[in-house]
Amino acid sequence: MNIHKNPGLMEQLAASYALGTLRGGARRRFETLARDNATLRAAALVWQSRLASVAELQPQAAPSPVVWTRIENLVRADKEARAMQAARTRPANASAGGWWASLGLWRGASAAGALAAVVAVVVGVNVNSRLNGQVGELSAQLAATPEIQYVSVLTDDKAAASLLVTFDPKNKTLVLKRVGAFREQADKSLELWALPPGVAPKSLGVLNADPVVRLTAAGTDMRQVPTLAITLEPRGGVPPGSGPTGPVLFKGALIETPK
Repeated sequence: MNIHKNPGLMEQLAASYALGTLRGGARRRFETLARDNATLRAAALVWQSRLASVAELQPQAAPSPVVWTRIENLVRADKEARAMQAARTRPANASAGGWWASLGLWRGASAAGALAAVVAVVVGVNVNSRLNGQVGELSAQLAATPEIQYVSVLTDDKAAASLLVTFDPKNKTLVLKRVGAFREQADKSLELWALPPGVAPKSLGVLNADPVVRLTAAGTDMRQVPTLAITLEPRGGVPPGSGPTGPVLFKGALIETPK
């Protein structure tokens, strides 16, 4: 199967790669294909960004002391079950009058086994309830993940990735994530430009120094724009209505994601 002609398969493989479920030879083959395919690289970066945003939404929480108590109960129950199993395999000709024949021992062991079974059931129900709750929360967060209609990986003159750009038409937002080491000086600013064919470049906004920058944009700003570029401008960017004045630092194709 030609992966380049199957957008659905590309998305599935990119998601598996970002999740870490694509392993071994399959993962190496994906990385080989991605080196020569900008669309596949962009899809993998998009999924990594999506999963990172979901992880950031999760609040930090220390395990409850009750969890450790339940674990200790399970370990103790397992030890008692093993002891009972070993006792059942003891030779039948063992001394009938020894501790093995003690009625109290068997009653105690039976009670311990019953208690362990009850504890295991209660713990299992609680764990399942918590897991179901967490799955529901993650599903809701994934459903709220911004829609990505366009994506672009902006690279320098050595083809090193420097910024990942995604466009969310639902929220009319451009998200630019710095993935390279470049940092502009304090008296300079990076400015993002759309490069539509046959007309002058159009400014899409000025970046601040944050690792992730969000700019407001409309769908018409992105439609039929084959390329995005970043120029180095005086602090605050060029005056509105004027074109770029500084050098082009990063550039990349704008790709519409499969629907």
